[in-house]
Amino acid sequence: MKKPIQKFTLKRKAERPSWYKLDLSAIVYPTLQRKDFSSVYRLSILLKEEIKPDILQTAIDRGLPRFPTYKVSIKRGLFWRYLEPNNTSGPFVQKDIRNFCMPMPFRSNHGYLIRFYYYQNRISMEAHHCLGDGSGGMCVMLTIVAEYLRLLGHTIQNEGMVLDIHQTPDKGELEDSYMRYANSKVKPPRPQEKAYRVRGTKEPFYTLNVIDGIMSVQEVMAVAKKHHATITEYLNAVLLYALLQKQEDDKVFTLRPVKLAMPINLRRFFPSISLRNFITMIYPSIDPRLGDYSFDEIIAQVHHYMRYYINDKFLRGDITTNAATQRHPIIRVIPLFIKDFTVRQFYTKVQDRNSSAGLTNMGALKLPESMRPFVERFDIYMGQPFSPRTNCAIISFEDTLTINFASSIVENDVERYFFRKLVQDGIHVKIESNRDNGLEVLL
Repeated sequence: MKKPIQKFTLKRKAERPSWYKLDLSAIVYPTLQRKDFSSVYRLSILLKEEIKPDILQTAIDRGLPRFPTYKVSIKRGLFWRYLEPNNTSGPFVQKDIRNFCMPMPFRSNHGYLIRFYYYQNRISMEAHHCLGDGSGGMCVMLTIVAEYLRLLGHTIQNEGMVLDIHQTPDKGELEDSYMRYANSKVKPPRPQEKAYRVRGTKEPFYTLNVIDGIMSVQEVMAVAKKHHATITEYLNAVLLYALLQKQEDDKVFTLRPVKLAMPINLRRFFPSISLRNFITMIYPSIDPRLGDYSFDEIIAQVHHYMRYYINDKFLRGDITTNAATQRHPIIRVIPLFIKDFTVRQFYTKVQDRNSSAGLTNMGALKLPESMRPFVERFDIYMGQPFSPRTNCAIISFEDTLTINFASSIVENDVERYFFRKLVQDGIHVKIESNRDNGLEVLL
């Protein structure tokens, strides 16, 4: 007599979505895509031993599936773009290149919007901004680097930004946090006055000038304290000071305000573990039409500006303003090609002219105690500027603070004024560059 067939039910993990809607910030980045421009940023970690690329590839293959919104390709719909899970082979580790952050065509690299490079003791990850911001990207890179170190035989704990690659992603990691907090009762207007734009000779196609300044956190902090400012406020003031010097050198017919486009990590103000974009922009500025500013006056203005604008009330209003267009019922059904044209025109004629340079500060990175002995320092690059100018990114680890400039123009006047000011204030600066003339910024 045959035994009855036993019926049983397998417990299944929560099924992942078959596609992901672009978050509120990510909607804009693919629209600005050009043959010579992609919204690509780079994160680099310098270890204390030379990189083994075959082991790094294994770490990527094991670690990237933990981040489903990064293991994707981008697709085009009738009304919106969206992200679709990418199960093709890759992305593959490559030897590093001199001019990095190159445009990322959506059909290249097996459709992946993320790239990995190695050079000597450096691991670099480049990601398209439609996947997430620098905080989300750093979480991906650190988790993969931790797995790389484990494959070398080291014991690395899962802690902070190092996640467990065997853990099912939390739903909060995948959410568009903008839409959760876009609930202010007012929608503040956008400042739209044109800012001073650096004049310079545009570099040839696909050329990126990089100048890195490496210094002590303690030295910078000591100088900032003398001015009753934080490190971020002090470095903002130094860059505004450098841009004012550059505008004066240009002998422009009409003076304009000098303004910085500075992203703010909204996770500091609103509970979110999203690995996608969750930032908004503020614009510290100095208007030389009002008179000559001493450096102390610049710092004071930056200090009070940031104290006034960087709080959950103003930031929530800013999020709500950004979300208004996506929620508008008419805009939602406008065909994508019309949306693209409108956004591109607005960004080119208004938004891009609203700042003189970009500046981002990721702050001090905290790693698991077991991982720290293997790490020397970090670098972060905002990538190719949309228009010919320079962008500045800041990051620190233990007592090493790195300031990374990325520029698409030949002249390095802004960088020279910036680092000279730091040296004049008593800060020791080590300069590195991918250009011979980049090493002359302190001369």
